Amino acid sequence: MTENERLKLLINGRWVPSESGSTLPVMNPGIGKELCKVPLSSKDEVDSAVSSAHAAFTKWKELSVPERIQYIFKLKYLLEEHLEELAKINTLNHGKTIVESRGDVRRTIDNLEAAIAAGYTLLKGDHLDQIAPDIDEGTVKEPLGVFGIICPFNFPLMVPFWYLPYALVAGCTVVVKPSEITPLPFAQLATFFEKVKLPPGVVNLVHGSKETVESLIAHPLVRGVTFVGSTSVGRYVYKLAGEHGKRAIVQAGAKNSVLLMPDADPTLAVEACVSSLFGNTGQRCLAGANIVTTDKTPKELVDKFAARASALKVGYGLNEETEMGPMVSLKAKDRVLQYVEKGTADGASLVVDRRAARVSGYGDGFYVGPTVFDNVSPDMAIAREEIFGPLGTIIRTPDLDGAIDFINKSTNYGNAASIFTTNGAHAREFRRRVQAGNIGINIGVAAPIAFFPFGGMRESFYGTLHGQIESINFFTDRKVIISRWGRS
Repeated sequence: MTENERLKLLINGRWVPSESGSTLPVMNPGIGKELCKVPLSSKDEVDSAVSSAHAAFTKWKELSVPERIQYIFKLKYLLEEHLEELAKINTLNHGKTIVESRGDVRRTIDNLEAAIAAGYTLLKGDHLDQIAPDIDEGTVKEPLGVFGIICPFNFPLMVPFWYLPYALVAGCTVVVKPSEITPLPFAQLATFFEKVKLPPGVVNLVHGSKETVESLIAHPLVRGVTFVGSTSVGRYVYKLAGEHGKRAIVQAGAKNSVLLMPDADPTLAVEACVSSLFGNTGQRCLAGANIVTTDKTPKELVDKFAARASALKVGYGLNEETEMGPMVSLKAKDRVLQYVEKGTADGASLVVDRRAARVSGYGDGFYVGPTVFDNVSPDMAIAREEIFGPLGTIIRTPDLDGAIDFINKSTNYGNAASIFTTNGAHAREFRRRVQAGNIGINIGVAAPIAFFPFGGMRESFYGTLHGQIESINFFTDRKVIISRWGRS
């Protein structure tokens, strides 16, 4: 694409230019250059997309489940074939390493496979004969209609597919609103819908920001929305959905801790912690942020973690040897730098300071290297607030009880928490008492596979049903049927 080219909208199976006069630049964060422009869809364009989805719903829901599943099968194989192409576009627009982008596409495909399984199993109703003389009772699941899918910038391909394939298999239709920061990967993937001959209007694509989201939520034909992003925006989306009587799944922000017990396997723990804190440049809701230790945790373990962070290769995402790419935007980079200043002002000790990282040949990219603070107290902003970047803290607690107390009380988030230990009793105590939806035991990033729901508690989640396979129930409602037939 060229700098002056504008992304188009996908409405009723056709790619159409937006009539909006408002655009934002779409950047390549690895070089700090504009790739193209993304339009901010008007209310009328959102209405057109929703109306298209609603018209398609009347026919799509009448297809048999096996017929709908065939489209998902075809899409899965097409994504397998084009995995490398999609991964490169993902890295180009987001900045993450090509290895991480390949993983994103693989997780996207995993959710297609899980949706196929859900179609064959979870959509089945229940039936019970003879609950009383000549009376039978059962349930069927029926699709609800049109849903909006509001996507974050950090996983432009994977996150929409926590929901999209399940909605389609269930018989619903969707309008997708990618992040205005990273709209390119999904826009490219959306070209595959025509290749699998998906009926027009089943999946629609609009671009935009707050006003687009508000129009989508308020539309009378939209039955509900899914959202992944920050807690502040997620709370607003959930409130707005409730005011309009809509269903909502809101997966929100995080401040995750990783506990290093004295008996942790050093090699496993160090590599997992580095990956957890600095993978995806720290821009994921399952990233570790606080490294928590006890009085008996060996100092050498923390020193090895700091040394590995100091040696991590920061570079352009499309270079195979790169271990950590740039921040997604200049604004995101500046946010991390501001928190480094806060931590320093609050009296924490910088033990790894790579904030001035430079990448040869890519001097205008939005790079910040791994940064680690020690001597961090629980009341400091860097210990409590979501930073969403490669900034880690070391929090010292007396023992397991003190560590769990810190994790549960230091923030109101509850997305993930991990423990590294070889003691089963400690691991059991941790997973039972920690208030987080995704628990890792000797796992740095507790990311559920597609066949499990994506957990979340407290201010990391608003709703009842979670993303991935559990969303099949979000897109449907159960009808209870009680029947009596006399004997002839």
